[in-house]
Order: sequence, then C-alpha cells, then structure tokens
Amino acid sequence: MADLVAYLGLFASAFAAATILPAQSEALLVGLVLSEAQPVWALVAVASVGNVLGSIVNWILGRQVERFRGRRWFPVSDAALERAKGWYGRWGRWSLLLSWAPIVGDPLTLVAGVLREPLWSFLALVTLAKVGRYVSLAAITTAVA
Repeated sequence: MADLVAYLGLFASAFAAATILPAQSEALLVGLVLSEAQPVWALVAVASVGNVLGSIVNWILGRQVERFRGRRWFPVSDAALERAKGWYGRWGRWSLLLSWAPIVGDPLTLVAGVLREPLWSFLALVTLAKVGRYVSLAAITTAVA
C-alpha cells in the first residue's frame, strides 16, 4: 500500500509540475530514490508519465488559449506567453527540448498548442526532454548517495 501511495503522490506531483500550476516534483523524486523503497526505474517512469501528461494538458489549453487569455484567473501572464512565443518563434519545435526547464518550460508547452504544433512531434520532443531530466536527476542522486 505504501508503494501505491508513493507512486500516486509522485505521479500527481509530476503532473501538476508540468501544468501551468506552480509545483515541483524533483524533491519528491529525490526523496523516494534516496529511500530505496521502490526501484529507481519505476520512479523515473511514473514521474515521466505524469510530467508528459501534464504537458499535454498545457498543449490542449494552448489550443484553446485565445478563448481564455486576458481573464483574471488565467495563470500565465501575457509577458510570459510572449516570451515563450519568442523562444518558439526563434527555435521552432526544437525549443520543446527545453520543456523540462523551470520558468520557460511550461509556457513553451502552452505556446506549442497555441501555434498548433502537431501532437506527434510535441509528444516526441517533450517526452525526450522530460525523461532525460528525470533520468539525470535519478542518476545524480544515486551517484551522490
């Protein structure tokens, strides 16, 4: 039962961290890796799936953003959205390799939806970036521990 709770908590944390909600999942992943109660590969897989699915939510929201932009409750500022559009305009779909990065990553996934990036290329690049981040974090954690 404790494993299920750990996996669900990690999934929820990684999912929320990938959306436009302010959340972090790295500390939880590091803590679970250090606890050695679950296999590292399973923790990386759960965090990656949750994080990629959260990014897909951003992509879907991006496809609908013009309907909601400017409303008080909309959580992405015009400045952050314009900054992400600039990155995306300069680097195109390859900017999605930065989707793992704090501050710019989540708006980039939203902008990909706004600019109608096809889901297949979005999914491939975001998965590569998100899995790469979690694999690196887990590898560093196990090397230091």
